[in-house]
Amino acid sequence: MAASVETSRAHTRTHPAPSCDPAWLGRLAWLAAAVVLLWPLAVATEFKPWALFDARSLHVTGQFLRSFWPPAHAPDFLIMVAHEAWRTVAIATAGLTLGLLLAVPATLVSTHALSVSALSGRMARGPFWLRQAVRCGLIVLRSVPELVWALVFVRVVGLGPTAGVLAIALTYGGMLGKVYGEILESGDLHATETLLRNGSSRLQAFFFGLLPQNAAELTSYTVYRWECAIRSSVVLGFVGAGGLGQLLDGSMKMFSGGEVMTVLAVFVLLVALADRVSAALRGSLG
Repeated sequence: MAASVETSRAHTRTHPAPSCDPAWLGRLAWLAAAVVLLWPLAVATEFKPWALFDARSLHVTGQFLRSFWPPAHAPDFLIMVAHEAWRTVAIATAGLTLGLLLAVPATLVSTHALSVSALSGRMARGPFWLRQAVRCGLIVLRSVPELVWALVFVRVVGLGPTAGVLAIALTYGGMLGKVYGEILESGDLHATETLLRNGSSRLQAFFFGLLPQNAAELTSYTVYRWECAIRSSVVLGFVGAGGLGQLLDGSMKMFSGGEVMTVLAVFVLLVALADRVSAALRGSLG
């Protein structure tokens, strides 16, 4: 033991610790490369953050922020805010539920692990192209932002929560279907293949093979998406899809800073509550 300590001390004396980071040159090169790559993007987007500190901008910002105080606290307005907050949660929950009704069947159809014909080594042509078509449909659904879907449905069904529910359902249905498929195919497929080879149906293989080992991860992702849907439902309100977003848009157009402050405070509390509920559910599953 003493000999090893002496050897270590001798090694330290012959090889002293470097006075600076030995990898600084490489990090500096990567930083310079990042600046070279990002500079054209900043120019293309006309990104000028220094404009925020212009005297005129600071004056306008100060006036805008001063209009927030005091927050609106009239009983009638607070009742309206509480009602719209509940409607926001309802839009997110209903939209996610419809998205699940779309995503789950699409996942069962598009998941390679549940293909009976693929057990022989090569999937049959018909099931292969069916899966490709479903996956392309999911790509289309999640590629169109929910804000664009909301604009479409506001024209079709009119202003109100229905447009928000349908917009969230389509976009989140595509997201859930894609991620569900990846989760199911990333686990151990031995039990599922064994069930299929012994004559089980695809649903039986799913419920007794894939689902038990992936249930926690699937539920965790679903709860996370519900939390995201609450945020999205507020944004959708700006195009007339109801909820806190629509109330906030109306208050901003009327230059009522106190109402804007109250709605923003309620929105922050709502998102914080959703985050806590989501974390608690994911913790119980973990």
